[in-house]
Amino acid sequence: MSLLVPLYVHPAEDPAAWHRLITRAAGTFAVVLNPASGPGDSPDPAFAAAAEALRAAGARLLGYVDTDYGARDPAGVIADLRRHREWYGVDGCFLDQVTAAPDGLPACRRLVRSVRRLGASPVVLNPGVHPAPGYARLADLTVTFEGHWSRYASTFSRPAWAARHPPERLCHLVYGVPEPLVPLAVRTARERGAAVCGPVTGEPPNPWSRLTPALAEAER
Repeated sequence: MSLLVPLYVHPAEDPAAWHRLITRAAGTFAVVLNPASGPGDSPDPAFAAAAEALRAAGARLLGYVDTDYGARDPAGVIADLRRHREWYGVDGCFLDQVTAAPDGLPACRRLVRSVRRLGASPVVLNPGVHPAPGYARLADLTVTFEGHWSRYASTFSRPAWAARHPPERLCHLVYGVPEPLVPLAVRTARERGAAVCGPVTGEPPNPWSRLTPALAEAER
């Protein structure tokens, strides 16, 4: 099982979490960098230092970019990715709040082509639900579930196309997981056809401010 790690807390606010992440970076699919709901307006030295340490430890870095469910101007998305690459040396991008509807597919296809022309790899799409089938063919990884453990454990279902899709190209991000149940969350993702996951114990409004305990499990 590979781990996708969004850690949305400033390195100065929780240096211990960043240190643990850096020491275990080899056990991740990638790490999402999100200094300010995107790259921010200027480089952040603390994030730049963390990014350098993560790269040295062998992690792939993804720059967080919000697409606002297709409502955001693609030029703004591209500008954010350029800043991520210039300031933090990210490898790929994590396109968040991607629309899942069939009528949004052409625009998403154009956007993915644009970010790939900038050299972004891997490209991760996060609709947070199972989108129309064509989306998953655009990306290196598609997040088909983002939500609370209570919903994941009780109401999850997947369409036929997802059952046929390569598991290594699907991801489930689950928050609010009781810490003793994190290994179960990892196994559940695998059983449901996602070879990449990111279970965290945090709760809204920012569950991703906590580092996933699954990193420690991956070392055992």
